[in-house]
Amino acid sequence: MLLSEILEEADENHGQEQAVVCGETRYTYSDLKNRVERLAVGLTERGLGSSDRIAIVHRNCHHFLEAYFAVARIEAVLVPINYRLSVSDITHILENSGSKAIIIEGHLLEMVRPALEQTIGLELVVVTGEMHGSMPGKGVLYDELIKGDVHGLPKPDIDEDVMAHLYYTSGTTGRPKGVILTHRNNYVHAVNAIEEIQLRGEDNWLHVSPMYHLADAWSTWAITMVGGTHLFVPEFNAERVLRTIERDRATISNFIPVMLTRIVNQPNVGSYDLNSFRLVMSGGAPIAAKVIGKVIEIFGCDYIQTYGLTETSPYLTMSILKDHLKELPFEERLEYLATAGRPFKDVRLKVVRKNGEEVEPDSEEVGEIVAKGETITPGYWELPEETERRIVDGWLHTRDLATVNPEGYVTIVDRMDDMIITGGENVYSIEVENVLNGHPQVSEAAVIGLKDEIWGERIAAIIVPKGEVPTEQEIIDHCKRELASFKAPKEIILTDEIPMATSGKIKKNLLRQKYGG
Repeated sequence: MLLSEILEEADENHGQEQAVVCGETRYTYSDLKNRVERLAVGLTERGLGSSDRIAIVHRNCHHFLEAYFAVARIEAVLVPINYRLSVSDITHILENSGSKAIIIEGHLLEMVRPALEQTIGLELVVVTGEMHGSMPGKGVLYDELIKGDVHGLPKPDIDEDVMAHLYYTSGTTGRPKGVILTHRNNYVHAVNAIEEIQLRGEDNWLHVSPMYHLADAWSTWAITMVGGTHLFVPEFNAERVLRTIERDRATISNFIPVMLTRIVNQPNVGSYDLNSFRLVMSGGAPIAAKVIGKVIEIFGCDYIQTYGLTETSPYLTMSILKDHLKELPFEERLEYLATAGRPFKDVRLKVVRKNGEEVEPDSEEVGEIVAKGETITPGYWELPEETERRIVDGWLHTRDLATVNPEGYVTIVDRMDDMIITGGENVYSIEVENVLNGHPQVSEAAVIGLKDEIWGERIAAIIVPKGEVPTEQEIIDHCKRELASFKAPKEIILTDEIPMATSGKIKKNLLRQKYGG
């Protein structure tokens, strides 16, 4: 199935049901389809069509939802861009993708304008909402673009394996690179997600993770398939999220872990009515078990940890409990819920040694996660060597290191690039971070290896304190009580903020650059 056909079916089956709640804006599925088709007409009338790349720089909003469907409708390729990137990175993405058009939220126009002026090849700039500053060259207001009638719009005539999206990775290790996802990748993932988490028409999905990231973008298709409602908050703010959940009766969402940490630490979180939620999902980065416990207590609903990549549409695993595990005491269930989980539906997943053999499922032996299936990217945009290096015999090599327990649940221990070798011993930074995050005076923590003449690398912990500032020795002693002594940090660095990608992953390359790694 092509992605544009998902909305057509939703209109046929749920036309008069609510599709969108975006602030005070409300649309039915028939309204949404009409707006999408008028946007598609507006784009085609300006010469855009099959295989053309159309970028979007926007906060969460119904405009983003409409762009996903309209670009698919005209057989073009959407290029979602993180608006928090530097002008240099945005320019790189626009030029590397060969984008011919861009949709920009007026609120972000001045921030993105330098990139527009530096990019060769842009033929159309579409501005949504209230415009800040002057209209850029080749610019048109979104509301003007969709004023026309729906006419002469042919049905898409392309294969499911044609590229639908070009997502650029967060660039934690270098320049962002384009990941190709096809109509089939997205469609198969959506169908499997519906089954895995039992999505239904009564669900109100809260778009809280950024829509330019697959932590949220996959829900565009799955929620529309079941005729659910799309609720939007423009960007994360704990108070606003809590108010939206209470007002619009959100039932489900996928949060980035740092969001949940900040929500459960809100002093007045208990004053909000959150009982509409049936499932909290979290992904993009590891999360401490103590935070999961607080989430379950505060929301009073089920919790699932997820793991995946841009290259995998995104989910590879989910920590959905097997039936016999649901009978365990809460603390033991929590141990399983805090893992990355077992393989997602129709995903073939292995954790392998360097020789390709699978590790023992003993929760001890570490290997690399490799995966295969219909949701795996066909490759990287204009990077054939990288594609050949990462996808071998159909298996995507994730470069994520993990263990497997006897029940088949995977626990991520580190990225290959982030593993620390100190005194000849391998130390996995995530293990140390989990212990640090269990300290009552630690809000957030990152662990990196710094060059050391004696140890090769010494373990440094970068800490955002909470409440009374702990001493360096208190933190080190806390780690030594929970870990082997060689895994304890030798250096503690206090800071006000840890740099993170919008996926929730810590930008450890920046920390190593800053502190001399």
